[in-house]
Amino acid sequence: MTDPDTFIERMGLAAESDGLSRIAGRLFGALILHNEPRSLDDLAAQLAVSKASISTEARRLVDRGVAERVGKPGDRRDYYSLTPDFFAQIIRFRLSRWATVHRLAREMQSEAENQPQLVRERFAYIDDVHAFVLARVEDALREWSERQAAPPRERRAGSAHDRNTAVKPAIKRRAARERLG
Repeated sequence: MTDPDTFIERMGLAAESDGLSRIAGRLFGALILHNEPRSLDDLAAQLAVSKASISTEARRLVDRGVAERVGKPGDRRDYYSLTPDFFAQIIRFRLSRWATVHRLAREMQSEAENQPQLVRERFAYIDDVHAFVLARVEDALREWSERQAAPPRERRAGSAHDRNTAVKPAIKRRAARERLG
């Protein structure tokens, strides 16, 4: 069984291996474990890092759509919590990074006419994998968003197929109700 401190540290290491700072990952881990927004002071104390470091990394998570800054009436401090769709936002950010790599490869591919066959094949491979994978991930994110938009009573547990077939009629019914007023 993993204790909260170990979980937080492992999230830091995971983030670090994914190109973020360890503090950003630890902050993310701490926010996962709390159901209420946390102040920068509380987070800095919990993670034993400076408030300035927490502030910087909190802004980075906000910029990526993973966390949000919230206020409390009568309190001037900044509080942070995870956005409702934090994990989908992580995936969307990763897709944007893949799109950048793909765009660079496409630029080079257009200039690769004089390159060896192997180089042209590598660019074609990047293009093919990107198109194949990206289309499926975007479809999955779109279906997830539609599923989340459905009323809770219309969401069902079960296989992915069950969930997809349960959501589509619900979306159609809601769209029909909206058209009818």
